[in-house]
Amino acid sequence: MSESKGPPREEKVAREGSLDAPFRHPIAWQDEAYYDLVTVEAEMERQFDVCHTCRRCFNLCDSFPRLFDLIDESKTGELDSVAKSDYAKVDEACTLCDMCFLTKCPYVPPHPFDIDIPHLILRYRAAKRKAGHREFVREQLGKTDRNGKLAKPFAGVVNAMSARANTPLRKLLEAIAEIDAEAELPKYHSRTATDRLKNPLAPNPAGPAFGQRKVALYATCFVDYNEPDTAVAAAKVLALQGVEVKLVYPECCGMPQLEAGDLADVAGRAGRVAGVFAPLIAEGYDVVALTASCGLMMKFEWPLIEPANKEVVALSAATKDICEYVVELQKAYGLAPGLTPVEGGVTLHHACHARAQNMGAKSAEMLRLIPDTRVELVERCSGHGGTFGVMKATAPVARKVGRPAAKQVAAKATENLCSDCPLACKHLGQLLIAETPSSTGAEAHAAPRQAHPIEIFARAYAL
Repeated sequence: MSESKGPPREEKVAREGSLDAPFRHPIAWQDEAYYDLVTVEAEMERQFDVCHTCRRCFNLCDSFPRLFDLIDESKTGELDSVAKSDYAKVDEACTLCDMCFLTKCPYVPPHPFDIDIPHLILRYRAAKRKAGHREFVREQLGKTDRNGKLAKPFAGVVNAMSARANTPLRKLLEAIAEIDAEAELPKYHSRTATDRLKNPLAPNPAGPAFGQRKVALYATCFVDYNEPDTAVAAAKVLALQGVEVKLVYPECCGMPQLEAGDLADVAGRAGRVAGVFAPLIAEGYDVVALTASCGLMMKFEWPLIEPANKEVVALSAATKDICEYVVELQKAYGLAPGLTPVEGGVTLHHACHARAQNMGAKSAEMLRLIPDTRVELVERCSGHGGTFGVMKATAPVARKVGRPAAKQVAAKATENLCSDCPLACKHLGQLLIAETPSSTGAEAHAAPRQAHPIEIFARAYAL
């Protein structure tokens, strides 16, 4: 791996099995050597060989079983007889969820083996993209701001045309664009979160945090165009606590572009968004992200892509997840009275991108503040992974990976399902109907009511 241009890091001597905190190298996307495909494939061979000798990560996703099958079925039974072209099969199954890096691998930095498979796959995609390999439909789906603005005036028509029940059009879309006809697609709204919160809510003067906190809610593209209720619920909950709230949405965080390996695009977004938030941070505003993927980008990925940009680093330090922030308010000031039980209980899917923020299950901690409410936790990958869950080539793998999580959700038998990731929640809800029949086998399992955790918390306040 090429040398990064980030700030120098004190060298550590790693100990096998040590409890030293893992760290990541800054992403050297501005170095030409970063994109040399021969060098990248050599580094893949080095890291894959370590994975092969360990295999602790075999049950996380489909990438590692694919790698190990390639090795086991090769002539020598070792990586040296696996064709470099077959590394693309491992790449295809990776959603950059970071779970191997954070929960399984004993050889991440500061260990001298220096294993980081998600960022290695990221580099591989960036190198392939530089070499001219583009996936047109995925890249068009990733233009979330453009798509949301185009769909907004015609949201009803767009939603009707893209509905799974509209079988002829979905089959045509599958044939033309290879978007899986069975995948549930996000719905659009004519009134976005930005529209609905154009005028900030007045903070509750009786709220425990009144006069103490100010929040700039980063709407995120998905919440703004597809799930505006999440932003409204968050604003109402925070305002009830006495927090001054304003919604800010300059543009998408670039997670789709990161997944495609377009790091220059992500760097541009990081700089522009950080520039918008910089004066707000200087005025004392905390920044709160409304979806897990965007919070992960702002907290962790952006500073690795632009480590010398002081505004990006400041934004990273100022950013909290919405559930993380509510728990912080509760511990610092207490919460406004009025929470009532949520009937039927809640099952929370702890999304991978929330787990990757290394903050704990804050959404579960927040929901457990609701009195007399059963809160169940499922910590297994939903398998969705953005466009991974909707493209015909990868949707079957997304369903395969998500089935165990869906079965765990079904076993909890609650009336409400939520996730830090709205796409994961939608995907699991669909899997519950399709994959988990009732005990009699006569009918499909009824999907619980789906929402973001902050929406359930707002419901408990009767907001």
